[in-house]
Amino acid sequence: MNNTTYSVKKNEIERKWYIIDAENKPLGRVASEAARLLRGKHKPTYTPNMDVGDYVIITNCSKAVLTGNKLNQKVYTHFTGYIGNMKKTLAKDMMEQKPEKAMMIAVKGMLPHNSLGRQMLTKLRVYAGEEHENSAQKPEAWKF
Repeated sequence: MNNTTYSVKKNEIERKWYIIDAENKPLGRVASEAARLLRGKHKPTYTPNMDVGDYVIITNCSKAVLTGNKLNQKVYTHFTGYIGNMKKTLAKDMMEQKPEKAMMIAVKGMLPHNSLGRQMLTKLRVYAGEEHENSAQKPEAWKF
C-alpha cells in the first residue's frame, strides 16, 4: 500500500481562463469565489504550496453590491509612508470612483499573505464594466 501524497509537478499544471460577472452579486461572495479559482482549490490536483490556480476575469465590478450598511460604514485605509498620512476612503466613494480597486482589495485579502499569494494575484483581471480585453484567451463563464 502506497501512503505517499501526490504532489503536482510544474509541467503538469493546466491553466484555464474563467470569467465572473459581478452584476447584482455581493462583492465578498464574488471575491471569495475568485480567490478559490486563483488558488486552484476547485481542482483535484490542488497543492497548497504551489500556484496551480487558473486565470480569473471579473467584469461589472461597478454593479457589485455591498450588503447591510457597509456602503456607508466600511472604510478603506492605506498608509502613504509619510508621518500622519493615513488615507481613509468610504466604501461608497471607492465604489463610485474605483470599483475595480475595491474588488482587487477584497480578493487580495483572501489569498495567502506571502510571495505565493502575490504570484496568484497576477492572474486576476478586474474590469468596472462589461468589456474586457482578454477575449483572445476564450474565457469560460463561471457560475456559482
